[in-house]
Amino acid sequence: MQASYQPSLLDSGTTIELARVTPGHERTSLSEGAWVELRRNWVSGSDGLFDRLSEAVPWRAERRRMYDRVLDVPRLVSFYDENEPLPDPTLAAMRGALSEEYWPELGEPFCTVGLCLYRDGNDSVAWHGDTIGRGSTVDTLVAIVSLGAPRSFLLRPRGGGPSRHFEVGRGDLLVMGGSCQRTWEHSVPKRSRVDGPRISIQFRPAGVR
Repeated sequence: MQASYQPSLLDSGTTIELARVTPGHERTSLSEGAWVELRRNWVSGSDGLFDRLSEAVPWRAERRRMYDRVLDVPRLVSFYDENEPLPDPTLAAMRGALSEEYWPELGEPFCTVGLCLYRDGNDSVAWHGDTIGRGSTVDTLVAIVSLGAPRSFLLRPRGGGPSRHFEVGRGDLLVMGGSCQRTWEHSVPKRSRVDGPRISIQFRPAGVR
């Protein structure tokens, strides 16, 4: 799968480095025990990783029933369970680093890796929480690494209310924790103008989707 993408001149090397994370340092408290952390430029050299993943990942389209119709999901996806080989060794390094840094709070490692490719501004994901499995009943963490062109990432209280806006891209790390999956929802809305495609990499503990 090849997507046109203009690399940043400040991030054009082939060496990928992960910055250290200090959990709680970049934390924003939401409500009902939910929180979000945003670490800018957590991955350096992310343009090269974007290129590799866009080619190596077996992207697939999904279809979903909406009321009385079956519609195409407006993004491409791929998912790797905890025992499946990953398409790039950097993903294993990321998963290991996040597991180490967040172990005191999470009490278990991140296991699965999900990927989404937003090809242009028409690709999006509607409001939802990762509540399939344990996320529907217990607090958990979901870590998202963004590669490529920046896109809006929105959070709002479940049931409606004012949303919080985060612009993520080019190696940024966003972690949702506490009750966030149960009491808040997140989305990536359509956008009329974007600089190129975006890849979202989601790290979750076992039993959380």
